[in-house]
Amino acid sequence: MPIVITVENIKCGGCANSIKQKLNALPSVTETTVDIEAGSITVKLEADIDQLQVITVVEDKLLAMGYPKVGSVEGLKAAGAKAKSFVSCAVGKMSDSQ
Repeated sequence: MPIVITVENIKCGGCANSIKQKLNALPSVTETTVDIEAGSITVKLEADIDQLQVITVVEDKLLAMGYPKVGSVEGLKAAGAKAKSFVSCAVGKMSDSQ
């Protein structure tokens, strides 16, 4: 069953590319899609796993990249997340152009 997570700071295809690359590399994640306009990420997980544990890992990875779950960070943490998202976006753009 797909899991949808609404996150902050998704701006473009570079962001989406970085998110897909990082999340698809996680164990138990079989597919990742990103809806830039909605600011949502859909992940499909392997069957017969602890989904809650994997979702926590996915959300932690997104936060580390600068794409926190909506409403999960504020203040300086939100500003830090936004700065990280610019870096992730740039990396995604560079890997997309290769």
